[in-house]
Amino acid sequence: MTLSSVWNTVYPIIIAILFFELIIIIHEGGHFVAARLMKIKVNEFSIGMGPKLIQFQRKDTKYTLRLILFGGYCSMEGEDGESEDKNAFGNKKVIQRIFVVVAGAVMNLILGLIIMLIIVSSQSLVGTTQIAKFEDDAVSASSGLQVGDTIKSIDGMRVYTTNDISTGISRSQDNVLDIVVIRDGEEVELDVTFDMEDYDGQQYVKMDFWLYGAPKTVGGVLSQTLKEFVSYARMVFLSLHDLIVGRYGITDLSGPVGAVSVVSDAVKTSSYSMLRIMALLTINVGLFNLFPIPALDGWRFFVLIAEGITRKKLPTKAEYLINAIGLVLLLGLMCVVTFSDITKLF
Repeated sequence: MTLSSVWNTVYPIIIAILFFELIIIIHEGGHFVAARLMKIKVNEFSIGMGPKLIQFQRKDTKYTLRLILFGGYCSMEGEDGESEDKNAFGNKKVIQRIFVVVAGAVMNLILGLIIMLIIVSSQSLVGTTQIAKFEDDAVSASSGLQVGDTIKSIDGMRVYTTNDISTGISRSQDNVLDIVVIRDGEEVELDVTFDMEDYDGQQYVKMDFWLYGAPKTVGGVLSQTLKEFVSYARMVFLSLHDLIVGRYGITDLSGPVGAVSVVSDAVKTSSYSMLRIMALLTINVGLFNLFPIPALDGWRFFVLIAEGITRKKLPTKAEYLINAIGLVLLLGLMCVVTFSDITKLF
């Protein structure tokens, strides 16, 4: 094996790991900046996990670089217990604590929006949902779709972007889709048949047409960026729905190992694919952190909302116990998913 081939294998993995660390730094950095704005004492801001490589102190905060670049944290005074310090997290107003808690996830979502803006801005045209042409012998054309049709919904899912069309088609459980199009200014409902194709041992509906692109304008780029961002956010909730109803199982989930593998594959494919996957991942992390699951920011947000309404704090021991149980369950799930990721690799 040549040095060049080794590098071609290694560098996509390095980029994937660095991107995940960027997601974490952006998230914890959001907590850090928000804490500073609310005059909350930050004891330590750490990049990475494990043994310390570098540490220095500025005012009341230790800044640490650790050996394993896969993690990080922002440790605030009084975050997980009682503190007499007036600048402790627990001694601030509810609205101030809410601001700090949600700041990490919000920063992840902003990163996703920025990546999406880069993607849309770098394209020669802005995507539309209007059919431009069909593949030769396209089954969907023979079953009702026409050039010039603007796709409005697929199996009841409203369509706004080209990504929505791909998502709607890929989520179908058979090859006959209920598609609503705008044709000559009127809505037309069609039962459209598609071919199936095999990918990685599974059957998927094949998209057999192309869509028009529109000339870029500042307004068009900004509008498309917001639409694509919402489309990716919706994919997160659709995936959660499919998991809850049993369409996908635990083994279909991916953890850090699987995600690094997906990102590194995308890096080797193209910068476009890489940015798409990165945008989806950071939006996923931002939204998932806001779910009301113990040990996540969303649970703390939920507890703070309850405190704001009832004017009563959840007892520290109870909050600690709930978060500990949630953390154990999440780590258990992570172990199962990571094991599944490793077995898939081999």
